[in-house]
Amino acid sequence: MKKIEIKAEQFFELLKLKDTSMWSVFSQMIDGEEKEIIFLDNEEKILFNYILPSNAEKLEEDRKEFSKQFSDKLTNLN
Repeated sequence: MKKIEIKAEQFFELLKLKDTSMWSVFSQMIDGEEKEIIFLDNEEKILFNYILPSNAEKLEEDRKEFSKQFSDKLTNLN
């Protein structure tokens, strides 16, 4: 499995500048092979990782699950 390291802060700043979502970027990276995307902080420490699936259908499932979990966490904060 190919590993891709991404500096999280710069990645999310770029998404804001380009007014696009990370899911859109991820969908462009799909090529039939799973990839491990590793998000790093500015000190090269791992913040989190994501296994990019090999197909768009699984990516959509992941997006929906992420959205649900994110929404649930926000609800629990209030």
